[in-house]
Amino acid sequence: MTPEEFRAYGHQLIDWIADYRASVADRPVMARTEPGEIRAQLPKQPPIRPEPFADVLADLDSIVLPGLSHWQHPRFFGYFPSNGLLASVLGDYASTGLGVLGLSWQSSPALTEVEEVVTDWMRQMVGLSDAWSGVIQDTASTSTLIALLSAREQATHYSLSRAGLQAEPKPLSVYVTAHAHSSVDKAALLAGLGRANIHIIPHDANYAMRPDALRARISDDVAAGFVPCAIVCTTGTTTSTAYDPLEQIVPVAKAFSVWLHVDAAMAGSAMILPELRHMWNGIEGADSIVINPHKWLGAAFDASLYYVRDPQHLIRVMSTNPSYLRSSVDERVKNLRDWGLPLGRRFRALKLWFLIREQGVEGLQARLRRDLANAQWLADQIRATPGWKILAPVTLQTLCVRHEPAWLVGEPLEATGASERIDAYTQAWADRLNRSGAAYLTPAILDGRWMVRISIGAAPTEREHVAALWEAMQNETGRAEP
Repeated sequence: MTPEEFRAYGHQLIDWIADYRASVADRPVMARTEPGEIRAQLPKQPPIRPEPFADVLADLDSIVLPGLSHWQHPRFFGYFPSNGLLASVLGDYASTGLGVLGLSWQSSPALTEVEEVVTDWMRQMVGLSDAWSGVIQDTASTSTLIALLSAREQATHYSLSRAGLQAEPKPLSVYVTAHAHSSVDKAALLAGLGRANIHIIPHDANYAMRPDALRARISDDVAAGFVPCAIVCTTGTTTSTAYDPLEQIVPVAKAFSVWLHVDAAMAGSAMILPELRHMWNGIEGADSIVINPHKWLGAAFDASLYYVRDPQHLIRVMSTNPSYLRSSVDERVKNLRDWGLPLGRRFRALKLWFLIREQGVEGLQARLRRDLANAQWLADQIRATPGWKILAPVTLQTLCVRHEPAWLVGEPLEATGASERIDAYTQAWADRLNRSGAAYLTPAILDGRWMVRISIGAAPTEREHVAALWEAMQNETGRAEP
């Protein structure tokens, strides 16, 4: 493809994306394809000869689009917001078009220094002190793995420079609640800590970690010969957006010299609102934090911010310094290869740089406040309607709801078969609603029972779309029978 052909097809692709965003509300939210249906439409062998690029673009319409669930749809209420605002999309496009790699500062100086600037902008936006240093990773899963690797090396006094965990005489333990993200389990396994050494701390009625139970468990573990390694707290749990009480947990971490990592992947974006920073009071006592701007903030996926208070510790754990990457300026610059797992890195900072400049902090704040207000409006409707329940505090933009129909009124849910019937009923009406194309939401388990999560926060979602969701929910449950 020549630059002139690229120019022509590039204009077509930008127009195609703009048309898609403008018309996405007219599509069913969830893909209606069956497993294997997309694959069956694609050739089994690669093309031997070049194909006209116009045919590639045509297949986006005829094959790819019908196989997508539309995360940018105004009636997408599943999982979490993943808002690729268009300014950020252009930043990502520019990054890919430039095709530069950040192997070191010298390999692309602007890549490193723009990243330094935007991570510091975000630090200021969420109210963190200047004691924190940030770097962009791909996802929170990677950030959490890096946190646990750093915690492991702190707890073992840098076993990596000796024989690693194989030579450690005592097992290392990690502390979470049952509502921590599944990536914590995976990170603990990849860090060599083992599933048996992940200790679940009881939570309170609001699904937040109990500091007293944490202190008691760590004390018992020390007596039993464990080495406490890391506490992973959550600000905004996946299921219900609960938040662990950092102010009470920080003293426990300090007392036992345990690394404290805070997973604020989705809710971290909300900290750009001063009125919500109470959710992570005590954050300055943590050792590391992860925030995903590619969730609610609006950055195109993938862009996960990892902040640490002690960058020198991170560099000691992650550093790699082959001769072909050394330069005369290494002592005066930040080499981001020493701040994470990969050697090479994309110019991810551009998508954040474009986004923050185009929206401004006030624009980002206004959209988040809109979503919070819409969540409270829907919660009010549900609470006022017989048969419907809100199952967890609505702290942000996520609601956990269940409909308990009239045919179960008067029958204790603990009665034989009642819980199973309401679980099956919940999954069935949610599946019907999703398959109808009218909206998309996510069933999940809370306290051992099925309920429905409603995550409000797609960029085009306004009150009218939330009202349409509520009407669709009532229609689906109103016509259901036991």
